[in-house]
Amino acid sequence: ISNKMTPVLTQPREIFISSAEADWASGICDCCEDTKQCCFACWCCPCFACKTTKEFGQCLCLPVLDVFGCIRPITMSIRVSIRQRYGIKGNLCIDCLCSTFCVPCVWCQMATEMKKQKLPTMFGDIISL
Repeated sequence: ISNKMTPVLTQPREIFISSAEADWASGICDCCEDTKQCCFACWCCPCFACKTTKEFGQCLCLPVLDVFGCIRPITMSIRVSIRQRYGIKGNLCIDCLCSTFCVPCVWCQMATEMKKQKLPTMFGDIISL
């Protein structure tokens, strides 16, 4: 084993590639389209938020920090992050308003977006015959 650093041969690729911004897959008030998800978010929003945050790849207990204030910084930052990752139109002001006044709806919207944005796994090293 050599102590030399090996050069990077390929750069990571961006998940979402588009020149135009898209809309959310569901509206802020469309949370009732998925009844199970809607009930879970309405009756146990902290649990639903933790589950959704974990699926997004962040710390499971991060949304618990939202309990300590009227403005929900974690909900807002996850919403901003999802919006940026998938190239969704919007701005910080709208994210702040939605995250403050429509918490269960926002978590449903983010969970729906993540489900609809799932891309199939691609294996770049496999050569097709």
